[in-house]
Amino acid sequence: MGPDDARTIGVRVRQIRGVRGKSLRVVAGLAGMSKSHLSQIERGERALDNLSEILALADVLKVAPSEIVQLPVPAPGNSGTDAAVNDVRLAVLASTRDRPGGQRQPVDVLRARVAATVDAYCRCDRHGAVGAALPALIRDLHTSIAAGRDVAELLELAVVLHSHATIGWLRVVGASLDLRSQAAELARRAAQKRDTPETLGLATWGGMYVLVLAGAVDVAVAELNAVTVPTSTPESMQVAGVLELCRSFLAVADSRPGDAGPPLEVAAELAERSGEVNAYGLGFGPQEVGQWRARSAVEALDHERAASIAEGLLPAMHPHRSRQADYWITYGRALARIRGRHDQAVLALHRAELILPHYVQRDPITRDVIAELLTRSKRDAVCRELRRMAYRAGLPV
Repeated sequence: MGPDDARTIGVRVRQIRGVRGKSLRVVAGLAGMSKSHLSQIERGERALDNLSEILALADVLKVAPSEIVQLPVPAPGNSGTDAAVNDVRLAVLASTRDRPGGQRQPVDVLRARVAATVDAYCRCDRHGAVGAALPALIRDLHTSIAAGRDVAELLELAVVLHSHATIGWLRVVGASLDLRSQAAELARRAAQKRDTPETLGLATWGGMYVLVLAGAVDVAVAELNAVTVPTSTPESMQVAGVLELCRSFLAVADSRPGDAGPPLEVAAELAERSGEVNAYGLGFGPQEVGQWRARSAVEALDHERAASIAEGLLPAMHPHRSRQADYWITYGRALARIRGRHDQAVLALHRAELILPHYVQRDPITRDVIAELLTRSKRDAVCRELRRMAYRAGLPV
């Protein structure tokens, strides 16, 4: 099997394990799982969709977690999106080298452009517009910062843009971790120069998943612990709330499930006080906390509980359609592991694809769940939809 055949994470794990010269039994034992469990993963019969397992296998195989989940064969996608990723790459690279090469713009113009781009990302209805807007916006924003006028507000705009739309859009379209790391670094630099609790908190939130996929969970924990955001204003309360969600997420990823509950409860308390709000485009509120509870339950392999939590939520209440898609992915992942509910899992994932097709088609973990469902499906109407979805995701059908 050549590298071009690695269309699931499990096959990728098998390839890396072969290169490392390690047996199935040894790798499974060191990663804390059974030999049969790892064998199912490698054969594509079980999705590797648990972050703590991905981190454990990466540690045993001595690679970054991103090397496991970054598949060598991209899903089918339109060339316009891939061209936009390259344009964003060049704009981010030029800006990190302090040579953005853009046009100086008035702060009110840049404020409107950043707001429109973040809004387009959150709504998902103009996702192509995000990729089209980002390269020039990144260049113009950093050129304007270098010009030295209205620097404080421009730095805040840079933090919001990069920690939210730039990193988020690159994640959705399946861009490399290196590129996402560079975008996170732009956010971090701007936050350090602005040096307010809110901007530091936003940059930390935006870069959290990037650090985890790089295998730097300890760095992520240290950065999170270094930030203290007061809850004295509605805006700062929302930043503090999403940081508590990050704290819970890191505990689950770091195989510390007992530490995940307390920060979730703090976030829930803040969400009750704030209601469904959207400062800085965060979309923080009770619905967001509920979705994190469901995701934490999936990561803890408590799929029945995850499905139960999801069924008590109202995803349409979330102000971001991108997060509505995340809800359906999380619900679909839970249903995929519950006997007798695989057809409902397919329908949930299809609903996510209708909202945010690039993410479902290009995210390796979601594609792995689709591949697992495909091995278990029957030839009925739901199976036909599953096969079409698998084809769009670049999986062999």
